Amino acid sequence: MAACGRPPGPITRWLRPSRVEQLAEDAAEAAKRRAYQTHPDVVALRVEQVRTQVDRLCWAGITLGLGFTMTNVQAFAAAGTTVGSLPWLAAWLLDPTVSLVLLAILRAEQITSRYQVQTGPWVRWAKWLTLGATYVMNTWASYAAGSLSGVVLHSVPPLVVFVAAEAVTDLRDKLTEAVTAAFTTASAVNPPPSVHRPRQQQARNKGRRKLFGDYLAEARAAWSPGTKVTPAWVRSVTDCARGLSPRLAATLRSEVERTAASAANDGTRESEVRQ
Repeated sequence: MAACGRPPGPITRWLRPSRVEQLAEDAAEAAKRRAYQTHPDVVALRVEQVRTQVDRLCWAGITLGLGFTMTNVQAFAAAGTTVGSLPWLAAWLLDPTVSLVLLAILRAEQITSRYQVQTGPWVRWAKWLTLGATYVMNTWASYAAGSLSGVVLHSVPPLVVFVAAEAVTDLRDKLTEAVTAAFTTASAVNPPPSVHRPRQQQARNKGRRKLFGDYLAEARAAWSPGTKVTPAWVRSVTDCARGLSPRLAATLRSEVERTAASAANDGTRESEVRQ
């Protein structure tokens, strides 16, 4: 423990980091967290979670709305029949017939919108026909009786189902576009990390003595047609010692001349064969 009035010793400074060091650690942590938050896979996972919530809420609302309309459609279809008779029981099948077709269409649109596949006009016509039939059968008795409150009451569930069926398709398309935009933006902001060799391998390569063949391989890789091979050029591309550069230049020059002579001989033989 430091004495009163004296500056803290090394141990005290190590135990209590300075404000600058703390800010640097916070900045590094924030940058790491931001990099993960903007990662394409993380963004896609969040969008998928939102998509799942939207699907569940919309399906719950549509199912409850169709369940409410079932009793009204049954009353419309069973008008004038005896309770418990065969026509009265068969009237309960009318609304499920229409609702199941509508649910099948919505389920198919859920998959096509995920992969942004455009459906034909018959799909929309079938959806509107089923929703329109449900609306008419729900409100027919209220219109016939002239009850404005009944029309409003029985119009709300079919209209909500209709709007939800149209909106959920557009929402799925936009969520898919959000995933695509997130991938594009994140790929531009977060370039792929460069591949680094392990530190042990780097240290091992750094500690190994560079041989003549290593310098010659570097010079051979740096040479291009038209380049004059000189000791100075060899030193510039390999960073070798001044005493080694003439030997490297002579070896590389002989390889280049030998390759050029071999290519010339091959060209002469081909011309003679053609003649």
